[in-house]
Amino acid sequence: MTVNKDQIGGFVKGLPKNIFSGFVVSLIALPLGLGLALASEAPPIAGIIPAVVGGILVAVLGGSHVTITGPGNGLVIVLLGAITTLGGGDLYQGYLFTLAAVICSGVLLMLLGFLKMGRLADFFPASTIQGMLAAIGIGILAKQFHIMIGHNNEAGNIMTLILHIPSGLYSLWESDGGSVVAAAIVGVISLMIMAFYGKIRSKWVHLIPAPMWILLLSIGFHYLCSFLAIPYPINKELLIPIPDNVLASLAYPDFGMALSQKFIFAVFAITLIAGIESLLSIKAVDRLDPANRHSNVNKDLKALGLATVISGFLGGLNVVTVIARSSVNVNTGATNRSASFFHAMFLLAFVLLFQEQLRKIPLSALAAILVYTGYKLATPALVKRIAGVGKEQILIFFSTVLATLLTNLITGIAVGILVTFIIHVLVNKSILLFITHLFKPNILMFREADGGNYFISVKHFCSFLNFYKLKNKLDAIRETEEVVLDFSMCSFVDHTVLEGLENYRQIFDLKGGHMELIGLDKHETDSVHPFAIRKIIPFRALKPIEWYFTKRQEDLKATAADFDWKYIPKKQSQTAFLREFVFFSSKEISYCYNQLEDVKNKVSVFDVEFTEGEFIAKEVIKSTVMYLPLPSSIPVFTLDKEGLLALLYNLSGFEEVEVPNHPDFSKRFRLSGEDPEGISEVFSDELVLFLESHPYYHVESNGNALLILKKERLLSVKEIKRMIYFGQQLKKILLQSEYAQ
Repeated sequence: MTVNKDQIGGFVKGLPKNIFSGFVVSLIALPLGLGLALASEAPPIAGIIPAVVGGILVAVLGGSHVTITGPGNGLVIVLLGAITTLGGGDLYQGYLFTLAAVICSGVLLMLLGFLKMGRLADFFPASTIQGMLAAIGIGILAKQFHIMIGHNNEAGNIMTLILHIPSGLYSLWESDGGSVVAAAIVGVISLMIMAFYGKIRSKWVHLIPAPMWILLLSIGFHYLCSFLAIPYPINKELLIPIPDNVLASLAYPDFGMALSQKFIFAVFAITLIAGIESLLSIKAVDRLDPANRHSNVNKDLKALGLATVISGFLGGLNVVTVIARSSVNVNTGATNRSASFFHAMFLLAFVLLFQEQLRKIPLSALAAILVYTGYKLATPALVKRIAGVGKEQILIFFSTVLATLLTNLITGIAVGILVTFIIHVLVNKSILLFITHLFKPNILMFREADGGNYFISVKHFCSFLNFYKLKNKLDAIRETEEVVLDFSMCSFVDHTVLEGLENYRQIFDLKGGHMELIGLDKHETDSVHPFAIRKIIPFRALKPIEWYFTKRQEDLKATAADFDWKYIPKKQSQTAFLREFVFFSSKEISYCYNQLEDVKNKVSVFDVEFTEGEFIAKEVIKSTVMYLPLPSSIPVFTLDKEGLLALLYNLSGFEEVEVPNHPDFSKRFRLSGEDPEGISEVFSDELVLFLESHPYYHVESNGNALLILKKERLLSVKEIKRMIYFGQQLKKILLQSEYAQ
């Protein structure tokens, strides 16, 4: 790859920002790395190694731009389970076996990258992922809460640890004081710092992240006690166990259990969670990137895998992309991957130069940071938000959480996927919808020649099972383009798809493009949330249509208010006025709906459903049309693209009309009617110029009103606004013509 002078200049110019971002992130990564390693029952340095190795290797070889790598929250429970299970009671030996599993998981991650399996996270329902993260948060909180209050030897599974929290607190009450109580006081104060840090308004306080404040205050308290010749109240066994020589104390993996079932299960569990956490974080950080760049996910997976292999051989945990530290990186002005490199260098310097100071940090202080982290992953606000999407999402969420807490993460995710699929089958009252259409092509995409829009039609169903097909199409479109997504032929759309499409819509908006969903107006939902699952039902069965408002309908309502028009969403069966136009004369009109009406001038824009053909050739079509009554009569005419509907209008007795002195117009359009002479007078030079300078519309006059139609499909709100402007200008020019006068 050639590097030009502009790129070098940009790199050098951004260097101060990236050095500063790397330093700030390292202040957060240091306590988190130490804490996550200890939470996994690994030596503290095992949490720093992946941050250093990942920071260097992913910065050089990765495909992302502003992400930060290191040990991840999501892996704590998996690694803790692996160390406990593989060690058979010997935690250090279990750690050595787990290092071997970490290396194998790194190889699998590289393999996924080479096989271009960066889509892995797309096959998991959104609520299942949330349930998995919440279960991880509960697991971290349950284990670390006891350490935060000075009880380092509390053992058991997650449910046991949760149930023992009251007895742990009560034992403090009965305690006569001493080291444990002092550690608990430090832990509680540290937790309060994490909880209330965001409420402090001082910009000077916020120069240092909350976790680093905890470390600085803890170390400062130790030195204060020494200065005042006061005995330090916390025993050595409750402080971070940093070895005297970090580099000489590195652990090396043991592959002695590599062929055992427990080992293989641990490898797959670590790979699955590391892959999901990294992929979700990469996608999230791409949305935060001020430069609106896309990461090469598969390239990142290869870099993460290689970094994990090297980290494992050095005694470190997995290297994953982490969202919280990456967000800080973006917010402090990072512009490229060099920030990740500098973050690694600062971490390495901290560990090598300040080992003595790190040994003065109480374990309870680090535990408090992790307790708060676990709470944020499983906050009650998350449950409330998921409940707002729909009752079924809460069922999926809690099924995943409970299955994970009672068994393991892989089983929990499997249960979440199974419950999601069963709910989808029950909602649709059919399993055949999914079985018969899962492997069929269900996405049609093409670029419309006149407006340059990309039009994508989705058929059958769109859920977490086949969302990747739609994403493949969207990823092939530049975000500066306009995209219309039509779900009118799609029977069922799930929460994961709608939430994912909202992410795409935001990216398109950020980069100057536009994406809009249409065709969901006949889909039933039990929730007003925009991401609630939607299932198509017969229109006659609909309750008041306002109950199912889509974003498009909300935007239509806002558009009507902007024009000082009236919005009428409900269906209307009075469609006889449309039969006065030749276009609808041979069609069976079902109803109109989503009407925007200019009450004063009787102008209206609305969606209409009609059918063409008969028997097996019968086709249901939905379209958006504009109806403009005229104050005075004009000749009957139709204006189409050349040859588009020629046969239909020839059968109606219309003759083709040539507009004098405008040969190019006659080549592009077919103008026809019963009164060629009168029509020629209406089509003035100004009108011809107006039509030639605007995108194509089908325009038809029945003598007393105009009908304007752009495409035989529903229009996006943006297209409707353009149609309204076109119609208003067209009517104005027509009425100004000499004939109309």
